[in-house]
Amino acid sequence: MAITKDKKQALVSELSELFAGAKGTAVAKYQGLSVADVQDLRKSARAAGVSIKVVKNRLVRVAMGDNKTYKAADTSALVGQLLYAFSADDEVAPAKVLNDFAKTHPALELVAGFSGEGLAQNAADVKALASLPSKNQLIAEVVAQLLSPVHDVTNALSGNLHALLDGVEAKATA
Repeated sequence: MAITKDKKQALVSELSELFAGAKGTAVAKYQGLSVADVQDLRKSARAAGVSIKVVKNRLVRVAMGDNKTYKAADTSALVGQLLYAFSADDEVAPAKVLNDFAKTHPALELVAGFSGEGLAQNAADVKALASLPSKNQLIAEVVAQLLSPVHDVTNALSGNLHALLDGVEAKATA
């Protein structure tokens, strides 16, 4: 059943808002997935702060054309039955959610992606993005690297201090 023009306009405006606020978008073919599988994907995506939309590619192209950031983006990969994953908080989250789901459901296939700056990404780029650690994990690794010299210095100083105290104690008891 065809949807009305008003419904299409509402979908395009919703997609335009999603693209405008998205830091990252991932696109995947979902042909062969059951409705229950797609519901499971939506549930895991919601937990990661990612929203999943299944809409016609033509409506996505119209929404992207309305957005100045995505107006010049290459949309040639948007062919077939596709679902779109958007995240307003994390650039990696949409790709990671789809890639993790594809590991247990091989019918889901990453096709393309779009950065928050409107750059189109191919499937290999999206998979590489999905293999990156999460934003919080990267921040923790940087902090650990920055604190490493401090820990080394304090350990060295405390070692010398312990040796000095042990020597003083040995002299005092002798």
